[in-house]
Amino acid sequence: MIEIMDAAELPRARAAGALVARILRTLQERSEVGTDLLDLDRWAREMIQEAGAVSCYVDYAPSFGRGPFGHHLCTSVNDGVLHGLPHPHALADGDLLTLDLAVSLDGVVADSALSFVVGDRRPAGATELVDATERALAAAIAVAGPGARVGDLSHAIGEVLTGAGYSVNTQFGGHGVGSTMHQDPHVPNAGAPGRGYKLRPGLLLALEPWVMADTDRLVTDADGWTLRSATGCLTAHSEHTVAITEDGCEVLTLRF
Repeated sequence: MIEIMDAAELPRARAAGALVARILRTLQERSEVGTDLLDLDRWAREMIQEAGAVSCYVDYAPSFGRGPFGHHLCTSVNDGVLHGLPHPHALADGDLLTLDLAVSLDGVVADSALSFVVGDRRPAGATELVDATERALAAAIAVAGPGARVGDLSHAIGEVLTGAGYSVNTQFGGHGVGSTMHQDPHVPNAGAPGRGYKLRPGLLLALEPWVMADTDRLVTDADGWTLRSATGCLTAHSEHTVAITEDGCEVLTLRF
């Protein structure tokens, strides 16, 4: 299913995006050495409920997970890159943490993720990983607009990631959002320009480059949810929800 939002509905999408951005910004500020992942999940729940929004994760039960997810936030640490299930874990100096959040506010979903290092220690390669995903996300946003095709966005992402020396896994990637969290079109993190669905004003997309330092293979953790690099290497993930407009695209989940 692909939903196209009427221009009059865009303020609702902006409000959902602003909420996700505010929660992620707050959680990043609270992510200190010694902070427990379950505390981050609890704070996310409290802020979601205070805003009158609904988590997209609590009842999420796709075929690839051991659902329902049962938490409000994805917390992936170090070799964890996607769908990290919150569990008792006190963040250590140098942990590379990814927070991924999707909420529905007034019937519209926004989805965003960011990766950052906790504390003062900087593990080798961590900064480069995060930077590559952020640059890939910016490259996709730069070419997103009416008339562009999904392959243009995928190609822009893949060029940055492979140019930085990383392999690209296309099993999970960006996707449409709207009244639900995961919709068509799928936006792989590599692809051929000029191919795929043509973007239209009113389309909402969650674009999410993610990468692993020395592999493109994933393994599923014993918790049935957390996806980790097959080699145990560090990982990073960046995501924004954007709205395709008449003259380009608008990033709805900017945090600063």
